[in-house]
Amino acid sequence: MKKVILSMLGLVLLLTFSSSAFANTPDLDSAIKKVIGTPYKYGGTTTAGFDCSGFVRHIFNQFDVKLPRTSKSQAQVGSKVDKDDLRPGDLVFFNTSGRGISHAGIYVGDGKFAHASSKGVRYTKLSDSYYAKRYVTARRVVTGEDYSKMIGEDDGEDVAGEE
Repeated sequence: MKKVILSMLGLVLLLTFSSSAFANTPDLDSAIKKVIGTPYKYGGTTTAGFDCSGFVRHIFNQFDVKLPRTSKSQAQVGSKVDKDDLRPGDLVFFNTSGRGISHAGIYVGDGKFAHASSKGVRYTKLSDSYYAKRYVTARRVVTGEDYSKMIGEDDGEDVAGEE
């Protein structure tokens, strides 16, 4: 009887600590919301101020996804995604300088992306006339179980048929 009680107590403790540890892991939406409004700073990589690629790196670092520093180099990682197949967490890229990819953001769903613009970190619609004309490509850098964790699904199951 003593062994059964100790086993059950151990199970309860294990479940309690497992759940609380997972609860401390941010999901993509909450990680972005924490920095909405952060001012723009050229070359910025911290919550004191971000440029577009610094913002993207800051968010993905929280999920142990290491990305290159510039938007142009970030557009070379992961796999290409058609605009019609975007899902939250995909990176979106724009030509705002007239000289190739020069701006990056994170697709958040519902036709919107989060990015660090001259007005600070904000959400913008992909259909916004300025960005719609300058859209270049999208990349998927997180898949499978890592993606499930990033968007707050804790079942660890395969997402959208990916492994």
